[in-house]
Amino acid sequence: MSKQSVLMYQQSPEVEKQEIIKRYRNLLRVWKPRNPVDKKSVRKAFRMALEAHKDMRRKTGEPYIYHPLSVATIAAGEIGLGATSIICALLHDVVEDTEYTIEDIRGLFGNKVAAIIDGLTKIKGIFDQRTASIHAENFKKILLTLSDDVRVILIKLADRLHNMRTLDALVHEKQLKISSETIYLYAPLAHRLGLHAIKSELEDLALKYTEPEVYNMISWKLKESAKGRTRFVNKFVYPIKKALTEKEFQFTIHAREKSIAAIWLKMQKKEVPFEEIYDIFAIRIVIDSPLETEKSDCWKVYSSITDHYRPNMDRLRDWISIPKANGYEALHTTVMSHTGEWVEIQIRSRRMDEIAEKGYAAHWKYKESMNLNSRLDNWLDRIKEMIDSPDADALSFIDDVKGYFFLEEISVFTPQGELRTLPANSSVLDFAYAIHSELGDTCIGAKVDKKLAPINHVLTNGQQVEIITSSKQTPKEEWLSYVVTTRAKTNIKMTVREEKKKFAKTGKEKLGKWFLQLGVDFTNENIKRFLTANNFSSLIDLYFAASQDKIGIKDVKVFAASSFRNGWLNYVSRNQTKTKDLSAGISVGKKPGKTDEFEQFTGSQNENPDFEVASCCNPIPGDEVIGLTSPEQIAIRIHRTKCPQAQEMMTVYGTRMVKVNWTNHESISFLTDIKVTGIDKVGLINEITRIISNDMNLNIKSFHVEADNGLTKGSITLYVKNTANLNEALKKLTMIEGITRVTRVD
Repeated sequence: MSKQSVLMYQQSPEVEKQEIIKRYRNLLRVWKPRNPVDKKSVRKAFRMALEAHKDMRRKTGEPYIYHPLSVATIAAGEIGLGATSIICALLHDVVEDTEYTIEDIRGLFGNKVAAIIDGLTKIKGIFDQRTASIHAENFKKILLTLSDDVRVILIKLADRLHNMRTLDALVHEKQLKISSETIYLYAPLAHRLGLHAIKSELEDLALKYTEPEVYNMISWKLKESAKGRTRFVNKFVYPIKKALTEKEFQFTIHAREKSIAAIWLKMQKKEVPFEEIYDIFAIRIVIDSPLETEKSDCWKVYSSITDHYRPNMDRLRDWISIPKANGYEALHTTVMSHTGEWVEIQIRSRRMDEIAEKGYAAHWKYKESMNLNSRLDNWLDRIKEMIDSPDADALSFIDDVKGYFFLEEISVFTPQGELRTLPANSSVLDFAYAIHSELGDTCIGAKVDKKLAPINHVLTNGQQVEIITSSKQTPKEEWLSYVVTTRAKTNIKMTVREEKKKFAKTGKEKLGKWFLQLGVDFTNENIKRFLTANNFSSLIDLYFAASQDKIGIKDVKVFAASSFRNGWLNYVSRNQTKTKDLSAGISVGKKPGKTDEFEQFTGSQNENPDFEVASCCNPIPGDEVIGLTSPEQIAIRIHRTKCPQAQEMMTVYGTRMVKVNWTNHESISFLTDIKVTGIDKVGLINEITRIISNDMNLNIKSFHVEADNGLTKGSITLYVKNTANLNEALKKLTMIEGITRVTRVD
């Protein structure tokens, strides 16, 4: 942020004092304390935080106390937490940033507050470290707080939400790193804890910084179409309101827009523009209904709706009978409106609505009165089980757990009729391991609804499964491709690894001989480089491959023939693509006389580093890019900032980000992919190739086209100079008669 923009926030001490009091009163108004003792404790925590942070300011220039007050307000109002959590939110930075200690907190507020503050301080320490692979190695530590007190995570989510709301104050590279971290870890965690509103806002704010043009475009179109939507909704809900009033329901009806991130995801998935997304909003009906009749009342509301609008039976979702894993309960239906458009309607009771908005905190509030042991509690138990797993591969762990956050679920039955919940796409093998690890290890198949099925058979909702075993069966490495659950993967990996260990000594001896024959030192550094170059994930896998002759002396020969650079063997894997002379097209560091050029953030100290274009996103000049290295890489890999793999890398290896900038080298061409759709006609391919080759003077690497029932779909890989060059080509192709859409493939 510039110096002038920081000064904009600076006010006189008296004005700031009044603002602090105003924010504190707003916290009390949102919280609505019922107990005078709790109110007194919160006031004490506020005064302590005010004193501790009195000389501190945020990057915006505001008094630092604004931040803990905002976090406490989010915790109270948007998550629904109580006095203990509000105290912890007010004090969450005190131990980390001031002279106060955990023992001081314990003496003033008791053991529970001290334990939560300690957990928050440890998380902050984890995320503030400057070591490589920090999040991969420490994500377990963060989730361990779920074992102690889930409020630690809930307050941390409130802290992250306020930081995202004030992210404008940071430099662009910090914005990218924090946004990527938010998408990768925090939004999925908020989703799994049932905090839908917070999850959606985190995703929207992350999109604002990773893809500002997309964010601004959708924001503007939502604003532009708001009046038309309001008129449509008023007309649509009128007969529903009338019917529910006649049946004496107490209810509220309102329209809720999809989040910007959700709209963008759907636009990409369906490959359509904003105007063709029909479910921009959903109608939400919330009824005041007692617990004992809320389920039947929701179905009565559904019946009233279908008296006026025809439903799409394929889009009926009953999450009342079997709630989602994050506790979400509702009845969803999609009906045809009076204008010929599909409209989604969500039907909930007041209790269901509170759980949907405030997630775990609301679920806990109702748990005792309903005598529930919900699927959310079961999920927390499974997370703790993952944490306790002896699998030491932190990167695999974080990937498995993070992926598990967003998975849809299915419900299947044991032969005895017991209901088991599994992630969607689970196989017979997943089900076997979910019952018991020994059952999984010896599984040879199953009876699914009384019919024989193999171990890789994918299960669907409502099936009954009986596992068939054999004492001669043992887990095999290919089983990993049959399963989706972490429990199954962990058990298979452990057993396979133990089997491979038996061959490690033989494999190491063979590899050592090959190194010796070719004059390469058999050192830990060279072994690690060789392992990375040949895409092995561990030494056990490498030695096992050597023992089984899956690699040989010729692989070591290729490695040995590579040139030494900076004391290391420089070797590019056969499975990686490297663009020749790319270094001529990219600069690292700050050039004199240009204040807006990128300067190096952290990373390689090499003045002339090698560069690789990441094949996952194929960046070209004009794209906003970031340079990233993992600890094993010599070269800097260039990704588009919106690339999902880059976002993961920025989270996992955030301290190995390198600022890079495209330089003007028209002699270099870059591969990019485009998709073309349209009406099939004679000479269409001719026109496409003429524009690309003759008009634009671009080279085509590959061209695949299919025509089906009068429609044409084509994918083209071509070489372009930069985004301007690409955009001009897209524009010209769009002008061909019969072409309906031309897009770059992300």
